[in-house]
Amino acid sequence: MVVSKKRAKVIMVQGTGSYVGKSVIVSALCRIFKQDGFRVAPFKAQNMALNSFVTLQGDEMGRAQVTQAEAAGIEPSVDMNPILLKPSGDIKAQVIVSGKPIGNMSGKEYYRHRMRFLKIIKGSFQRLSGNYDIVVIEGAGSPAEVNLRKNDVVNMAMARIADCPVILVGDINVGGVFAWLVGTLELLTAAERRRIKGVIINKFRGDINILKPGLDFLEKKIRKPVLGVIPYFHDISIPEEDSIAKEKYRLPGNRPKKGKINIEVLYLPHISNFTDFDPLEKEPDVRLRYLVQGEKIGEPDCIIIPGSKNTIGDLVYLKRSGS
Repeated sequence: MVVSKKRAKVIMVQGTGSYVGKSVIVSALCRIFKQDGFRVAPFKAQNMALNSFVTLQGDEMGRAQVTQAEAAGIEPSVDMNPILLKPSGDIKAQVIVSGKPIGNMSGKEYYRHRMRFLKIIKGSFQRLSGNYDIVVIEGAGSPAEVNLRKNDVVNMAMARIADCPVILVGDINVGGVFAWLVGTLELLTAAERRRIKGVIINKFRGDINILKPGLDFLEKKIRKPVLGVIPYFHDISIPEEDSIAKEKYRLPGNRPKKGKINIEVLYLPHISNFTDFDPLEKEPDVRLRYLVQGEKIGEPDCIIIPGSKNTIGDLVYLKRSGS
């Protein structure tokens, strides 16, 4: 890829935690900027996901960045996700660098390579910045994990590399969003707080007028604007990264539903490529249910044992759970 000397404008989306909607908001921004006539690219320095995508060049990257690239109308590239971690156990993960696996590492082993990985991350970002008008960066988890700050490559460390403003997103659907936003800002350094230009409240249900006093209080408390309140959408499907969203296996009861093909998927601790089942969820005549530990198998027409990133560990899990 030939890199031009120009530098793209950059904006970053960080969250108060996982599953607050960062990937969806980055996808939306990519599509909005594309519709406005800009050449835009997504970027996430480090992604942790068992759910990966293989590019036309045969390289692996996170599926969320692929969806974001599709929203931007461009071909996915590993520069959009230079580091991919695929957990293979509770303390180890397969490390994919620039689309190629380099081995399994523990957290300590991974951090020993931090400076090398930062160089790769910077190179990927610079190539995107030199070839697009706008780069929309996604953070991971929360920037307020104080124990991870020293080795950070994906949140505020990336914001410093890109020298960009940050939007902070909170999820009101799970409750406690005001404390979540205030607490996150409180745990950041003064320099990091200055990077955050405003907050977004995501997944809102109900009457916005009832929420208004809370928004007024929040703006006075954090001295930053609430840039928007996004309603809860049921028809937006961005591939999950770390694991299956809890909403997917919260189906009441184990009785089969009449008139449906009842399929049950055993939710393994190290389940991989779980979005393979997404097409089944969209079939109107299918009832798809994920079984977590402690739940009984019902009377399904079909039971699926999914792929695993830790075959032996998940086999032991199945034997111990009596499945």
